[in-house]
Amino acid sequence: MRFDHAGVATENAESLAFRFEDLFGCEIAHEEWLGDLKVMFMSLENGYFELLEPTADGTIAAYLENHGPGIHHVALETEDIDAALETAENVGVERIDEEPRDGAWGHDVAFLHPDSTGGVLVEFVEH
Repeated sequence: MRFDHAGVATENAESLAFRFEDLFGCEIAHEEWLGDLKVMFMSLENGYFELLEPTADGTIAAYLENHGPGIHHVALETEDIDAALETAENVGVERIDEEPRDGAWGHDVAFLHPDSTGGVLVEFVEH
């Protein structure tokens, strides 16, 4: 596995994208609407920032209400998401997703429960 991206909950993805562009020299690599989210990926040499802006009530809107803006999750790229989920189960990690689901950029994704990963919401992503 390798680092893929850090998901950042924000109330304004476009504004944060401009800030990150000025601050880090990264550019928008991909932008889409995914359910109730505006999603923007900011490209770095070794991964991405995934900016998550809610457009309606949902998971990210609730996260912002409860925690405010900031890091929402860390994503690790895997070549075999099913095997990664099986490994998680075998070592006793609680999974939010029992099966992969459709994620941004057409990737398969699955999340692990932060109670089993030191308080970090971990996403597996298969490109």
